[in-house]
Amino acid sequence: MTPVDHPLADTAPTAVVAELVRGLAHVLKVEPGSIDPGQPFRALGVGSIPAVQFVSFVNHRYRTGLRTTSLAEYPTPLILAGHVAREAGNRREDAPPAGEQRDTDPGPGVREVLDVLRERLADILGCEATAVDVTAPFALLGVDSIRAAKLVAVVNETYGLNERVVTLSEQPNLLATAAHVADAARKGRSSSADRVAEGVGALLDAVRDGRLSVDEAVTRLPQWV
Repeated sequence: MTPVDHPLADTAPTAVVAELVRGLAHVLKVEPGSIDPGQPFRALGVGSIPAVQFVSFVNHRYRTGLRTTSLAEYPTPLILAGHVAREAGNRREDAPPAGEQRDTDPGPGVREVLDVLRERLADILGCEATAVDVTAPFALLGVDSIRAAKLVAVVNETYGLNERVVTLSEQPNLLATAAHVADAARKGRSSSADRVAEGVGALLDAVRDGRLSVDEAVTRLPQWV
C-alpha cells in the first residue's frame, strides 16, 4: 500500500494536519508552506534528531504514545494526522496550543535550574531550547550515553556537584532532573555553611581557652569564610 492509498489519509482532520505541519516546520526550521503533508517524512528531511523532536511535540500536544518508529508505520504527516486524531479523540480539547508545552510550574528554585539545563541540553542535542520537552523521557529526546555524560558534566561543573551518569537513569525527564539538582545544590550549600560555622566556633573556643590569641585566630579565619 502506498502512502497515498493509506486509509488514514482520508480520515485526517484538516486542523490536525495543519497543526502537525506547523510543528514539523518548527522542528525543521522551515516555513509550513514548504511542507507537503502527503510526502514521506524521509523525503521531507526528517532525520533521527528531528524525528525525536517531532514525535515529542506530537505526544505532548495530543497525549499520544508515539515512538520514533511510528513515523515508519505512519510515513507521512497526512497519515500520521489520521492516526493521531483517532488516538487522541476528545482529549485534544484541553491540550495546549501548537508549539507550546504545558505549564509544569516547578517553583522558582527549580525553574532557574531547569532553564539552565534546558539550554545546555539543547546545545548538546543541536536544537533550539523550545524544542526540548522537559517532561519527555530522555530516551525520547535522543539522549544516549554520550549525551547523558555531557549533560551530567554540565550539572557537576555548573553546580559544584559530583553526580554520576546514572543520575539521569534515575530521573524520568529533565524536569525531575532539575528538581534533583536544585535539591542537591541546596543541601551542598547548607553543608558548606555548617562546616564554616563549625570552623569559626572551634576558633572562638580556642581563643576562650587561651590556646590561640585573637591575632592568631584572625589569621586562620579566612579559610572558614
